[in-house]
Amino acid sequence: MPNEPSAKTIQDIASGFQRSRALLTAFELGVFTTLNDQRLTSAEVAEAVAASPRYVDRLLNALVALGLVEKAHERFANTGLAAAHLVKGRPGYMGGLGHTAHLWETWSHLTEVVRDGQPAARPAVNDRGDDWLRPFIAAMHWRSAQTAPEVVGALDLAEVSRVIDVGGGSGAYAMAFARARAGISAVVFDLPNVVPLTRAYIREQSLSAQVEVVAGDYLRDSLGEGFDLALLSMVIHSHSPGENGALLAKVARALAPGGQVVIQDFLMAEDRSGPLQPALFALNMLVGTERGDTYTETEVRGWLGEAGFTSVTRTDTTFGSSLLVGRS
Repeated sequence: MPNEPSAKTIQDIASGFQRSRALLTAFELGVFTTLNDQRLTSAEVAEAVAASPRYVDRLLNALVALGLVEKAHERFANTGLAAAHLVKGRPGYMGGLGHTAHLWETWSHLTEVVRDGQPAARPAVNDRGDDWLRPFIAAMHWRSAQTAPEVVGALDLAEVSRVIDVGGGSGAYAMAFARARAGISAVVFDLPNVVPLTRAYIREQSLSAQVEVVAGDYLRDSLGEGFDLALLSMVIHSHSPGENGALLAKVARALAPGGQVVIQDFLMAEDRSGPLQPALFALNMLVGTERGDTYTETEVRGWLGEAGFTSVTRTDTTFGSSLLVGRS
């Protein structure tokens, strides 16, 4: 049968890294930003990015084959897709690909990680330098800006006036809550080295009056109290079951009676055989964290129940994650 898996299926999986590496190398060199709205020869691009003319020529031709660059009369230009998302300064710029390039390094150690049962050696997030943190927050912001309208739109905000976004990064979700309805204020609670970046994103959107930023470690510090809704978006996968249980108990104490907790994350099937995105993300947690993982719905519901949350509902998003919402 023509659609049945074959040896080519295996080869395509094995060689998939080549496309990724070509894109990331061009991104790191600044090829797309150099091209911008111009049509340049490979020699002109090479001079601009301070790289080998012959090697840049081969890279550009590979990008043409990938559909990211077009070529005519030995001159290269961005396609519409690359112009929209890979040129620095454009509204749709995917600056977070710098974080994907960092993941290349940790994923390169997956064999040793699986063999030794230890993550690739990395400092704690609060100790990582700006060269790691900025691309990471940019990556999280880009994704969150795409997904926040759907997530916030799926929630019952009728009785919500105070929101806390736990581990909220750039504040994209907190800002979406603030925009959702007049009278909603939000707090972004994140690590001390993250909050200067958070404040910059919020200032950029002129939402500093509605969105407050608080520095702290949500595993160790109090979250405050009296909130109507607490969001944990892409948080629980970074932590162990014990840490998540303790965190949800802390969230329960931070909520007013009847308040909502909203967990957004990738959920595994009960037998952990998929879906593909959560299964691969579990490997990402192995290489990048000490205790992180992706979890099943049953596991997360168990922690919610132990923390006193009831009436838990699940909603699947259109981008691969799920929402579990409980009431205090």
